[in-house]
Amino acid sequence: MTDLPFELDVEIVALLASPAHRYEGRPSDGPAPETDGDQRDHLEFVGGLGIVGDRYFNQHAHRASSVSIQAIESLEKVSIELDVAMPGLAQTRRNVLLRGVDIDALAQVEFSLDSGDGAVLFTDARPCNPCAWMNVTVGEGAHRAFRRRGGLRTGPVNDGILRVGPAILRAAVPIATLGYLPNLGLSARPETPKSGK
Repeated sequence: MTDLPFELDVEIVALLASPAHRYEGRPSDGPAPETDGDQRDHLEFVGGLGIVGDRYFNQHAHRASSVSIQAIESLEKVSIELDVAMPGLAQTRRNVLLRGVDIDALAQVEFSLDSGDGAVLFTDARPCNPCAWMNVTVGEGAHRAFRRRGGLRTGPVNDGILRVGPAILRAAVPIATLGYLPNLGLSARPETPKSGK
């Protein structure tokens, strides 16, 4: 696996894999019901194919964008800005929710996540732009509020497992942390280069 010299302690807050699309048709029609098991305590990744059990797994058109990753700090900020309930993965339909990193700043950067079962490598990450559904599932104005903080869409290079809880994010470039919200009791954990670098 590629040597990624910069690392940061992060937290995997939540994981989601959904076998069915919930946001089809027009937003005014409302989403399909959430299915049991959409929220997971771990996800299994297969290199080049995606997340086992997810609707984009082994879908040719989505192999390079089968995984979506978002920062919980973005959800917290949108919740405060719009004065709406704190959204989660069920509303934004991302797969991995992280705390402690500006994930949007890692577009086009090679990075990995390791929650204890070995690193899962991601490359060719692109911005995961919000859609009009956000105004329905999160609150009026969310479509605009999530611009430039909608997370990333990418695909796994190798097989692996990610679990909810502490994790290490490694990247090919220095890693930025998001502005933390003192009134929510959050504190930043600075990135550190791996030993010997």
